[in-house]
Amino acid sequence: MTYSGVVKVGGPADVHELTDLMISKVAVGPMNNNSYLLRCRATGEQLLIDAADEPETLLRMIGDDSIASVVTTHRHGDHWQALAEVVRSTGARTYAGRYDAEGIPVPTDVPVEDGDTIRVGRVELTARHLVGHTPGSIALVYDDPHGHPHVFTGDCLFPGGPGRTTGPADFTSLMDGLEAKLFGSLADETWIYPGHGNDSTLGAERPHLAEWRERGW
Repeated sequence: MTYSGVVKVGGPADVHELTDLMISKVAVGPMNNNSYLLRCRATGEQLLIDAADEPETLLRMIGDDSIASVVTTHRHGDHWQALAEVVRSTGARTYAGRYDAEGIPVPTDVPVEDGDTIRVGRVELTARHLVGHTPGSIALVYDDPHGHPHVFTGDCLFPGGPGRTTGPADFTSLMDGLEAKLFGSLADETWIYPGHGNDSTLGAERPHLAEWRERGW
């Protein structure tokens, strides 16, 4: 079936099948968080992005092959409710942005800086540090050699605008980061996988950048 990116809590995962990578998206918890399971098709190694909630749901999706690593996109509690149990059950390495790691109660094995590479099997993801929603939020970019890029944005970018910020300085910082590190370097076809809700593309959102700046959120 064609991937839509539309999922609901209690429903099945939606699977985006790329040449080298399989991306399974599932919605969990009372805040309808998205968790993403990435599987390298060549090696079978798996990585989870945001062990947000419902550890039993995530572990069922992970399956018997387990995961090598789990990345937490930022420190907000709705993105790590299941992290302790998932790590305990799988022994996975933990990754998070260096400046958010102290706000995550599960120890971070690998603090992540802007431009760092995180690997799942033979697939490489590039971390982009975005300041504004939190001090250490990271987005993960997969530049698919067989197609267009894919970016996992956590709560920094959604269809319709950037993530929540608490003041003008944080908003400006987040917008500057999004424009420089995502919109400024990635093609319109880049697929956006956010921390909540439906997917989008950079091309669908790009025409609204000035509007977001004007409204201030």
